[in-house]
Order: sequence, then C-alpha cells, then structure tokens
Amino acid sequence: NNLKFMFTVVIFQTLLSLIFALYLVKNTKVNIFLRSLYFFPTILATVSVAFIWAAMYDSNFGLIQAILKMIGITSSPGFIADPNMAIYSVAIAQVWMHTGQLMIIFIAGLQSIPKDLYEVASLEGANKFQTFREVTWPLIAPAAAIVIAYTTLQSFQAFDMIFAMTRGGPGYSTEIISTFIYNMAFQNYRFGYAGAASVIFMMFVGVITILQFR
Repeated sequence: NNLKFMFTVVIFQTLLSLIFALYLVKNTKVNIFLRSLYFFPTILATVSVAFIWAAMYDSNFGLIQAILKMIGITSSPGFIADPNMAIYSVAIAQVWMHTGQLMIIFIAGLQSIPKDLYEVASLEGANKFQTFREVTWPLIAPAAAIVIAYTTLQSFQAFDMIFAMTRGGPGYSTEIISTFIYNMAFQNYRFGYAGAASVIFMMFVGVITILQFR
C-alpha cells in the first residue's frame, strides 16, 4: 500500500507541478493569481481536505458522483469504498493538496535559468521539446530532486489524510506503515512493536531518499 500510494503521488504530483510551473513561469497578473489559486489548498488543514474529498467521493450525494451521472455514468465506481480503488482515490486528494506547493519550487528553478540560453537554443533551430530536454530539464534537475525527495517523504508520512478519510479501510486496503504504527501503539497498546516498526520505517525512508538523490 505504501508503494502504491508513493508511486501514484510522486508521479502525478511531480508531473502536474512541473506542467503548471512551465505555463505559469512568467510574472504576469493572471499567472500570479493562478499561482495563488493553485497554492491555496496547501495552507488548508489536512483533515479538512480529507473530509472535503470524502464528501465528494460519497456514492450517494457526492459531487463527483453527480458529475458522473451528468455525463451518463450511473454505476458508482466506489472510490474510497472500493478496496481496489481506495488507495488511489486518497492519493488523488494528496496530489490535489500539494501540487501547488511544489509548483513554486519548479517556478523558482525555471526563473533562475539565464534567458541567454533560450536565445542560443532558438538561434540554433531547437524546437520547444529540444529546448526543454537540452536546456530546461538539466538546469532544473536540482529542483526536481528536491520535489521528488520531498514528495516521497510526504507520501510515506500521509497519516492524517488516510486516517481521516478511510482509517486504513476498507479492510486494510489503505493502511500504510504510519497508520499501522498508530494502530499497534494506540489501538493494541503494543508500544514496543510500534517502536520497532518506527525504526524500520525510518531506515526504509532513508534508503529510498538516498537512492533518489543519487
């Protein structure tokens, strides 16, 4: 479950934040307004976001269900009530909340690139994709490393989002290591076991972070 959640969040959160940054890199009034709009979910309490998305996912009166009915899809996909979809549904809420935050990091990286390099690429006849591949991406790679590492740690520590939306259910389909540690310690009162799991958890996250930076 941790790996499913991590890969979904890392891939979509990184891609969306980069795409938004590329389109909103110029400091126009419209772009500044859109940056603020996309950043807004980040300042909300995670539990509030979890309750909002849980309400939208509701199969009876949820907004998403209403939209699906409007376009002719009458059978409910289940979302957080479906064991096969629940972990990905929670991941979408996580992505929505933090994409704007990571977009700012990419924008800072993009704005630090000298304009002369783009002029040279244009004179050499490079198209947009070639310019991105040869100029933009190598120079924002440090920002991308920060984004990916932060997103990985964030996805492993997404206790409050998951606990507020599903409490690890249905069944154990959304239980990740952090909720498992909580249940061991504060539901089953196995504090030693939870402490041991916490140490293993810390080592696991550390190894993944080191590999990503390398």
